[in-house]
Amino acid sequence: MKETDVKKLLLDTGAILEGHFLLTSGLHSPLYVEKFQVLQYPEHTARLCAALADRFRSEQVELVIGPVTGGIILAHEVGKNLGTRAIFTERENGKMALRRGFVINPGERVLIVEDIVTTGGSVQEVIDVVRTLGGNPVGVGMLVDRSGGKADFGIPAKSLLQLDVPTYRPEECPLCRTGVALTKRGSRKL
Repeated sequence: MKETDVKKLLLDTGAILEGHFLLTSGLHSPLYVEKFQVLQYPEHTARLCAALADRFRSEQVELVIGPVTGGIILAHEVGKNLGTRAIFTERENGKMALRRGFVINPGERVLIVEDIVTTGGSVQEVIDVVRTLGGNPVGVGMLVDRSGGKADFGIPAKSLLQLDVPTYRPEECPLCRTGVALTKRGSRKL
């Protein structure tokens, strides 16, 4: 899939929203990508994940991991395409961790997948879990990189769609200054 195909699919399913949004990172933004608007369609999810898997096929991936919630779906589908196991991390006492009996074998080549990346904080937490448990992170696959390519994980990172979307600290947000109502979306409490 080309970037233009991915963007059209997100627009057609209503996944790209405009307004004034409070992001998981605490930043404000005029654009939000509601990934579940596209992920609710298994055929779209399968196409997107096959394209993501293709970008890492030469990396000899042995395990795919993603953070809960959207990362579960992506890890499963990408893992299916690569013929690997697929697991996920969850927050435990506010910190990303493996639960449910999941293990990462020492030296195992691990691909981290994530739905939407703005600052890359959750991805970095997953990379830290992988390394702490002896895994070898070989790449980061993203559905949408909304950092404009600024998120750097120190390992190869590839996205299906790259957006350069402005984000603002609350005290510097022009949307707040003009009185545009703030909408909080997403699943993580700040």
